[in-house]
Amino acid sequence: MTDNGGVTSPRSIVILGSTGSIGTQAQEVVAANPERFRVTAISAGGGNLDLLARQAVALGVQAVGVARGERDIVAAAIHQVAGEARRQGFAPQIIVGPQANTELAASGADVVLNGIAGSIGLRPTLAALQAGSTLALANKESLIVGGSLVKAAARPGQIVPVDSEHSAIAQCLRGGSADEVRRLVVTASGGPFRGRSRAELEAVTPQEALDHPTWAMGPVITTNSATLVNKGLEVIEAHLLFDIPFERIEVVIHPQSVVHSMVEFIDGSTIAQVSPPSMLIPIALGMAWPDRVPGAGPSVDWTKAASWDFFPLDENAFPAVALARRVGAAGSCFPAVFNAANEECVDAFLAGRTRFVDIVDTVERVVDEWSSHPENDTKALDVDTVLSAETWARHRANEVLGLAGSETLVP
Repeated sequence: MTDNGGVTSPRSIVILGSTGSIGTQAQEVVAANPERFRVTAISAGGGNLDLLARQAVALGVQAVGVARGERDIVAAAIHQVAGEARRQGFAPQIIVGPQANTELAASGADVVLNGIAGSIGLRPTLAALQAGSTLALANKESLIVGGSLVKAAARPGQIVPVDSEHSAIAQCLRGGSADEVRRLVVTASGGPFRGRSRAELEAVTPQEALDHPTWAMGPVITTNSATLVNKGLEVIEAHLLFDIPFERIEVVIHPQSVVHSMVEFIDGSTIAQVSPPSMLIPIALGMAWPDRVPGAGPSVDWTKAASWDFFPLDENAFPAVALARRVGAAGSCFPAVFNAANEECVDAFLAGRTRFVDIVDTVERVVDEWSSHPENDTKALDVDTVLSAETWARHRANEVLGLAGSETLVP
C-alpha cells in the first residue's frame, strides 16, 4: 500500500482466528516484518481469552472480536494485560457475539486473513469480499460450501489461497498461461494410516488418528487428514479457485510433505513448489501477494541427501476423495451437506461414539439422501439455503450414526 506522498506504508491486516495455528503464525510473520504489515483487528472463539488479550496488547489493535462470551469479561482480560499500554490510552473496540467475525471482516482492511475453522467462516468471507479487501483464505470450508456465492462476490485475484497446496499451485501457475495447464497435482501426506487397507482401519483409535506424521493441526483437520476428507475438500477448493475441471485435478501421496503441489503443462513439463513442512510461507504470501516476504519460512537444505516418495491414492481404503469429486461436480448445496455431515461424524469419532471407517460411509449416505431431499430443488443459492442444508445434514448424520438423543458409546 502507498500513501499520497509515494511512501510505502504497512498493509492493514485483520486476523480472524488469531489464537489458532494460522493466526499465531501470521503474527510471527507480522512481528518479523513491521514495515510491511499492521494488524488492525483480531478475533477468536473465546476459549483462550488470556492469549487473545496478550495478542491484542502486543499488536496494539483497534478492535477485538469474540464469538462467544461476555463483553465485560473480555474487557477485563485485556485490561489486566494492558498495564502501561492502557494508561497510554489503549482501549480497543470490543465486539462479542456470532457477528463479531463478520463485522471485523467488513471493516475495509487491506487484507483479511480468514483462519477460522469450519463453515462458520462463510459470512466473514463474503463480508471481506464485499468490502473490497484481499481475502487471504485459510478457511477452505467457506469457499467450498459457498461455491458460486463466493465466486460471484470476488473480483479477479481478490482471493489468495493460504492452504499450502493451493498456495503452491498459485505459485506454479505463474510459470504458464491458463491455456497451457494440463492438470493440477495436489499432494497429500497420506496421514497416519498411509498404506493400510480398509480392514486395517476398522479398529483405529482417535489417538492414532491424531498422530499426524508431518503437520501439527487441530483435531478436526487432523482427523480429516487421516480420512483424506481434507484432501477431498482441497480438490473441490482447487476446482473453484483455479477453474480447472475435476477430471484434470489429481491427488498423489507424498509422505515427506516437501512438495506442496504441482502443475503439469501441455508440453509435458511439471512445475513444483518445494519447501519444508511449514505454513509460514503460504501465510506470508497470502498477506503480501503477489510479493514474497524475504525469510518468511525455512528452505530446503540442498547440501543434505534426501529422498522424496510419491504413491498413487488407494481409493478403496480412502474413498473420501472420490466422494468429494462427485459432491463438487454436483455443486449447489452438496458440498455444504458433505462438509457438515463430516464435521458431525468427526466429532462422534473423537468422542469414541463411532468407528473411523464409519465417518466417510456415513457422509456418503447423507449425501446420497440429499439427492432426493425436497430442498435440493432450490435453484437460487444463498447463505440461508446453504445453512439450512447444513442443519439438515448435521441432524441426519447423527440419526444415521444412532446418536440423536443418545450418549451410548460404540464398543
